[in-house]
Amino acid sequence: MDAALPRISLAASLASVSPADWNPVANPPGLAYDPFVSWEFLEAMESSGAASRRTGWAGQHLLVLDAGGRLRGAMPVWLKSHSRGEFVFDQSWAEAWERAGGSYYPKLLSAVPFTPVTGRRLLTAPGPDEAMIRTALVQGALELAKQTGVSSLHVNFIEPELAPLLEREGMLIRTDQQFHWVNAGYASFDDFLSTLTSEKRKNLRKERAKAQGGLTFRHITGEEITEEHLDIFFDFYMDTGSRKWGSPYLNRRTFSILRERMAKDILFVFAYEGETAIAGAMNMIGSETLYGRYWGCIDARPMLHFETCYYQAIDYAIAHGLKTVEAGAQGGHKLARGYGPVMTYSAHWIAHEGFREAVADYLRRERAAVDADMAFLHERTPFRKDQSSP
Repeated sequence: MDAALPRISLAASLASVSPADWNPVANPPGLAYDPFVSWEFLEAMESSGAASRRTGWAGQHLLVLDAGGRLRGAMPVWLKSHSRGEFVFDQSWAEAWERAGGSYYPKLLSAVPFTPVTGRRLLTAPGPDEAMIRTALVQGALELAKQTGVSSLHVNFIEPELAPLLEREGMLIRTDQQFHWVNAGYASFDDFLSTLTSEKRKNLRKERAKAQGGLTFRHITGEEITEEHLDIFFDFYMDTGSRKWGSPYLNRRTFSILRERMAKDILFVFAYEGETAIAGAMNMIGSETLYGRYWGCIDARPMLHFETCYYQAIDYAIAHGLKTVEAGAQGGHKLARGYGPVMTYSAHWIAHEGFREAVADYLRRERAAVDADMAFLHERTPFRKDQSSP
């Protein structure tokens, strides 16, 4: 690294960083495009008010500038007053620490708000200084945690190869699982079905037929997306979010900003009865992956969720040569539908030594349980025995 490289500085918001500076380190040439770490997505979370100081997300983004003032590395970080919108659940840790007389909040979090998607968290372009910049970002985040006196620092949904670096710097590694669909070069949905056992193949065909009865499914993306589509989908989102979380994370303005900036990265799947949309799913499009994000309906029909969110996503991924479909957090029911178990990782630094030891013990036992569950699930995929599960 340049010997004159200044120390890490902080940005209270993405608005104070130019997208022309942020995006080359967030999505550098040669790496798969990740829409969630783009300036356009992260800043939309902040400027729409979804992830703001008022909602418990105060920006503390770490920046590394070279001697000429060029951004060389970044790490999105928030000071949080709660654990909502993270999908790596530490509320039991908070309760235990507060019962012991401590204050768990505020804490520091590096993640994509409201998005349980594995991706880059230490943002820097490949090159001879990459490893040093990444280490500097981790050490800078830890120093920030110590200086601010927070209880903990959390880095969620990290790339597996990042875990050893974070562990060397004193962070505890946590594992969990999701279910992803992998494209093994399929030419069609039927081609994918041919790799399943006869029973599972019949079940999926029955589910699709039941869900599609009397409905038309439309894929809407890019310039096709209108504010009217957003109005329709936002009603779906509010209904699902109110039941699922109590208080939905995003607001109507969030969707408009994303459409304005990232329409080419958004795919809506709508189920229409005649000209009336009765269900819809919002997906984000990466260069290799389709990411299922939100879903909702006004007419809950059998199998409609599976068709709108899972099978239509597979159709799109096959048609556009995408390698994977990530359909969100949890969901063992995805296994029978061709979505296989995938390990996810997060890293955690706990300030108090005694509390850190208790969490470390908990994580050792939790990792063993996750490993056992992963082995169990891999034995129960719907693929034929003569097919290697993707």
